[in-house]
Amino acid sequence: MTHVRTPALPSRLPHVGTTIFSVMSALAHEHGAVNLGQGFPDFDCDARLVDAVTAAMREGLNQYPPMPGVPALRDAVAAKIEALYGHRYDPAREITITAGATQAILTAILCCVHPGDEVIVLEPCYDSYGPNIELAGGRIVRVPLTPGTFRPDFHRIAAALSPRTRAIVVNSPHNPSATVWSADDLARLAALLRPTDVLLISDEVYEHMVYDGRAHASASSHPELAARAFVVSSFGKTYHVTGWKVGYVAAPAPLSDEFRKVHQFNVFTVNTPVQHALARYMADPQPYLGLSAFYQHKRDLFRDGLRTTRFELLPSEGSYFQCVGYSAISDLTEAEFCRWLTTEIGVAAIPLTPFYADGFEQRIVRFCFAKKDATLQQALQRLARL
Repeated sequence: MTHVRTPALPSRLPHVGTTIFSVMSALAHEHGAVNLGQGFPDFDCDARLVDAVTAAMREGLNQYPPMPGVPALRDAVAAKIEALYGHRYDPAREITITAGATQAILTAILCCVHPGDEVIVLEPCYDSYGPNIELAGGRIVRVPLTPGTFRPDFHRIAAALSPRTRAIVVNSPHNPSATVWSADDLARLAALLRPTDVLLISDEVYEHMVYDGRAHASASSHPELAARAFVVSSFGKTYHVTGWKVGYVAAPAPLSDEFRKVHQFNVFTVNTPVQHALARYMADPQPYLGLSAFYQHKRDLFRDGLRTTRFELLPSEGSYFQCVGYSAISDLTEAEFCRWLTTEIGVAAIPLTPFYADGFEQRIVRFCFAKKDATLQQALQRLARL
């Protein structure tokens, strides 16, 4: 009998394994824990949005849309950005609808990073950035955000810039720390990049979740940065439909042209009826204009409950995350503490160590409060033991 074997395949990502999100979610399910680990809601989206998708399907809008996206949706995105941030993108040339923000970031990196180029990432950072850069053949240059405050260290960013720097990835509101860049921060970044040709990939998926009266400082709002930026956002985060995997990129026409060259070959285009539904739903700006107040209520409810525990509450300026220090509770590592918290207390969190390449330990973990109030109350009842 002929011996059958699968050929050996050298990995493009040899250091990548199962993500911490999958590990902790499986552990939470096994132990019946309240899962405040992964960043997605446990409540439904607006029924009007589901009805709009159904209506689009029944109207026969089920075939391929244009490669860059349904024109009505690109028009709606351009109008929103202009209304909020004062910058007008041409919807025909400068807005591209993507299969979620993760695809948008990968495509932005693939279109501009050549083998040997350097890309600056600010740690801790979302776990797709590094593998995306590696897949493009680029070199990751890691610059830490200031430990404790997670503010950008512009002296260290300046020192990391080199003639080989192709791009810098910035995320605000920030996952995992929930910090938010200010307009002054953007101005300092613009001053650093002014004499260079370095591009900006601005991950703004939590743009509509900024608290305590702050305004989101978008790269789109700063003309110098907008001229060199791929600005990424997510309908999934904004409208509580993370499983739909639809986002967008706004970028100047020369950058969008290169972006679309890659986009057309890695996804081609995005779900047609969902695009039409989103375009119709965006006619009412209230769902995204009211999102900060919606989530600030949940943030405040969760923070008030945590104050009865020995956790140290870090600021939560934006996003739907709350980081806490646990040094007064345990000397376990972050991963060990999250495992203990899940199995013994019945609440799942995420360690910050996987957001650093070197697994930097700070005894800080991240909770997600994008949950029903009843879910948060249940978690707080269990955490009250601490």
